[in-house]
Amino acid sequence: MARTIRNNTAESRWEIVEDDVLAGFAEYEDTGELVVFTHTEILPGNEGKGIAGALIKEAMDDIRARETLALPICPFVQAWIDKHLDYQDLDYRKQPR
Repeated sequence: MARTIRNNTAESRWEIVEDDVLAGFAEYEDTGELVVFTHTEILPGNEGKGIAGALIKEAMDDIRARETLALPICPFVQAWIDKHLDYQDLDYRKQPR
């Protein structure tokens, strides 16, 4: 099964595609300083395959490479960051003030 993860900037969402079929996405708003994750959705028939986690990991790796931060409004993205200690430094809410 061929899996592709891409940042569809025209739609403001990260997408995961399996065998040329959209399997899920994570919507965001990019403010230039923050990437605000608003909603993650895995399409029916794709649940339980680790798709959402793979999608968010790719997005977080991109955020790290761009030296910006994430503001996870989406509960799934917040839970994913909370579970992965090596990505918590990307969470805007966890930054020292």
